[in-house]
Amino acid sequence: MLWLPRPVGEVFEFFSDAANLDAITPDSLRFEVLTPRPIEMRQGVQLDYRLKIRGLPIRWRSLISAWEPPHRFVDEQLRGPYRMWHHEHTFRACDGGTLCGDRVVYDLIGGALVNALFVRRDLRSIFDYRCRHLLERFGDPLD
Repeated sequence: MLWLPRPVGEVFEFFSDAANLDAITPDSLRFEVLTPRPIEMRQGVQLDYRLKIRGLPIRWRSLISAWEPPHRFVDEQLRGPYRMWHHEHTFRACDGGTLCGDRVVYDLIGGALVNALFVRRDLRSIFDYRCRHLLERFGDPLD
């Protein structure tokens, strides 16, 4: 969970713009949204991306399977590097700001060994980067 000192509506609006995904993704992944803009985010929308994972080019297609502004949305991988990817984003008013949650459930080829050696660490690094960027963007509560 990450607390940001901004209203739920403002934080959710940032996440509602697929163009902002690039800003919260490490440069090393060379992440690029391929879906033509503007993108009207809603349930049923499919998004196409290109990125590099450990130098390997990857195409990724996700489906917005739930869209409940300004509190929740879910993206699921339709095509990409995982057997299954389900990412729930939640936004809740808390202490004058927004508590942001991410719940990711995934399955991958190579199972527990590949997860332990590479994927878990890579995902932690990506989400740590994301948290740092969001704190910079929306204001660190320690400022």
